[in-house]
Amino acid sequence: MSSDQQWYLFGYDMRQLGRHWLAAWRDLFRGLDSPLRRHFDEVVLLEQAGELRAYQSGEPLPAGEAPDSSCRGVCLPADIVLHKRLTLPRAAESDLPTALAIEVAASSPFTPDDTAWGWRLAGRGEQSLAIDLAITARSAAMAFLGREYDSHDAAAQEVWAAVPDGMAVLAGFGEGRREALYRRRLGRVGIMAAACLLVLLALAGVYAGGKHLELARVAALAEERSRAAGDVTELREAIADANRQLLSAREIVARYPSPHRELARLTQLLGDDAWVAHFSADGGDLRIRGRAADAAAVMQTLSSDPAYAEVTAPQPISRVGNSGEEQFYLDLRVGEGAAP
Repeated sequence: MSSDQQWYLFGYDMRQLGRHWLAAWRDLFRGLDSPLRRHFDEVVLLEQAGELRAYQSGEPLPAGEAPDSSCRGVCLPADIVLHKRLTLPRAAESDLPTALAIEVAASSPFTPDDTAWGWRLAGRGEQSLAIDLAITARSAAMAFLGREYDSHDAAAQEVWAAVPDGMAVLAGFGEGRREALYRRRLGRVGIMAAACLLVLLALAGVYAGGKHLELARVAALAEERSRAAGDVTELREAIADANRQLLSAREIVARYPSPHRELARLTQLLGDDAWVAHFSADGGDLRIRGRAADAAAVMQTLSSDPAYAEVTAPQPISRVGNSGEEQFYLDLRVGEGAAP
């Protein structure tokens, strides 16, 4: 592979990408068939064979529509204009003015200083471009303007030439005024578009700022709710811990009944005929030692009480001297559902 071929991709010279890119932007803003020019180009009032008709971007406006315009033009008669149809490859579109200048220099019968020319894009194919080229002598054009319109200033009006299916603007006459107006109008439109873009960016910034503030408020609210939830969680944990302690206390109370309660129960059950000299408690197991006139009756009374699940005598009942009292030793097991 040669050094030149390595720069080609799908038939395009990659070294010319910059030129093609610039040419595309130039055609968008300044091309004769540019969509921007169709909308923003100044209207030209063209006089041809005594008739006045309005043109915009090289195309005639509907009949009867002739808006006021400061741009005037004159169409040269066909007998002083040379026409030639060119077929150029699409690759020449990026540097079309240079290619046409070369063709004019080769085809014009007039001297370079006396040659005026213009062109119109007649068609665009997949591989080629059709160009209508119009060439005239500048001296012949000025003689026609002086004779027919008493105009001796080349810049006073535009000069056009009729080509098949359209018009071609000849360069070097009064088209500069229209180009200046077009550039000025395009600049105003660009400024308006930039202003609209800035307004949109400002609105987007305001919207983004509002959303940022709203997000900050939501974040602050979420943090506050998180702190509140943390306080609630701590309170819930404290309540759960208190419940656990309460359950533990209840278990302890259930496992180790209150001796005061049991002493009160015994006082109520035994009455005045018996008394307790010794009392000890180990959880629900009680041991009492006391005296009574009838110790068996005491044991029977305690056994019949539902508060005690079991009543036993670890030692036999014995009489205490001549006191008429009997000494008893009793082991009591408190029932699980004993009421106070």
